[in-house]
Amino acid sequence: MSRTPVLTGQVIGQAHYATRAVLERELATMGITFAQSVALNAVAAEGGAVERGALVQRMTGALKVDEPAVGTTLAELTDAGLLRALPAGGSGLALTDVGRARQGRIADAVAGITARLYADIPAAEMEVAGRVLTLLKQRADAELAMA
Repeated sequence: MSRTPVLTGQVIGQAHYATRAVLERELATMGITFAQSVALNAVAAEGGAVERGALVQRMTGALKVDEPAVGTTLAELTDAGLLRALPAGGSGLALTDVGRARQGRIADAVAGITARLYADIPAAEMEVAGRVLTLLKQRADAELAMA
C-alpha cells in the first residue's frame, strides 16, 4: 500500500531539484546557466533595466549566494552581450535586444515545463502548497537574517 508522503524538507528538496534539473536541461540548450536565467528574468521583471545594486541584492536573496558569485554571473551576461551597462559604465544594467530575446525563450521554456509538471493538480491543492512553501521560505529567511 502506497502512503501519501508527509511534507518534509527532503520532499521539498527532491521536488525542487527534480524541477530544476528539467529547467537546467532546457537552459543548457540555450547556453544559459540557472543563475544567468534568474538575472535575465529579474531584469525583465523590472521592465528591462535595473539598478545593479538592487539586482545583486535580489539575486543574493533568491539564490542564497554571495555578491562575488552574482558579480561573476552579471559579468558573464555582459560579456555575452545579453546585458549592458546603463549609462555606459554606470550602475544600471539593461537587457540588450539579444538578451531580451533569450529571456523570452527562457520564459517560454518555463511556461512549458510548468504546464507539463503542474498539469492536473487541483487549484485548491496548489494554493495550499503555495501558502505553506511561502511560509517556510519566510521562516528560513528570518533564521538566516539572525546569523
